[in-house]
Amino acid sequence: MMNLNPSTQKPLNSNPNPSITAFIIMMALISIFFGYIVTSLVLFKYPNLLHRRKEMKFHCRHISHRGGAAENLENTILAFEHALKLNSDMIETDVHLTKDAQVVVSHDNNLFRVSGVNVNISDLNFNELPLLKTEIPIDFDFGKLSTGKSDRKIPLLKELFEKFPTTPINIDIKTNNDQLITEVVSNLIRQFNRESITVWGNASDTITKKCYKTNPEIPFLFSSKRVLQLLFLTYSGLLPFFPIRESCLEVFMPSIIHKLLMKKALFEHLNKRGIQTYLWVLNEEEEFERAFRLKATGVMTDYPTRLREYLDKNPQFHSRKRMENVG
Repeated sequence: MMNLNPSTQKPLNSNPNPSITAFIIMMALISIFFGYIVTSLVLFKYPNLLHRRKEMKFHCRHISHRGGAAENLENTILAFEHALKLNSDMIETDVHLTKDAQVVVSHDNNLFRVSGVNVNISDLNFNELPLLKTEIPIDFDFGKLSTGKSDRKIPLLKELFEKFPTTPINIDIKTNNDQLITEVVSNLIRQFNRESITVWGNASDTITKKCYKTNPEIPFLFSSKRVLQLLFLTYSGLLPFFPIRESCLEVFMPSIIHKLLMKKALFEHLNKRGIQTYLWVLNEEEEFERAFRLKATGVMTDYPTRLREYLDKNPQFHSRKRMENVG
């Protein structure tokens, strides 16, 4: 006779074996991890599956740093004219605001290095600015001087816009000044209908955010903080999943960061998303070669003649289509 006494029956084991549960969880995590890796790799190679490509009005190979700071006095109209005679695709410059709210083209606020006079642009009216010296040290070619006598005037940004209406201009906003960013430079860009052929920003994240907030239609640069974030996203595999607001990545070659950023695959990924990469400041032929082999969009140089001669000798680097076929 069957014993129906509940007190004598063994209870059923409702808890699964802990080792089986751990195994299932481990396999699920492994599947998720490998799924993430595969998805990340696919989207890194084919980012347009997730992100629409940015459309830019310019594609710059040859960029003249401060107009070509080694061949003429930096940031002068003569320097910019010389660069454009060499078919430079873009001119790079820097801006400050004078005491009477004029935007002038100069790398330094303090003018001692370029003029020999220990004064600040921000403390002077435009008509009080001193002339440049006839010899100026070249920042990125140590021990060498740039010379010039015919044009020693610090120009207005407005003059550049008037003289070079269709030339892409890369503007480094040198000071965190709301009036400079929101009231003057932005208004000048609008006034001359240059939103699509101007790039602006600064290494400072604060300045760059103000640029974007002032006019998000103007292409802008990665700040230093955003470059570090880009590195983290790249090496964690997260980059393909994140939108990027910036349009141009400028990488300073002689730096620790550049060794992490100088990846052909990264430049190709950014290019497929319509983000241009510019390497600066490169002044030697072997540097030009390395940059273009890495699939950088363009090179920024103090020697526009050297870069033009290099590109003329290497027509495979002239156009985007040709660059895509260069291994």
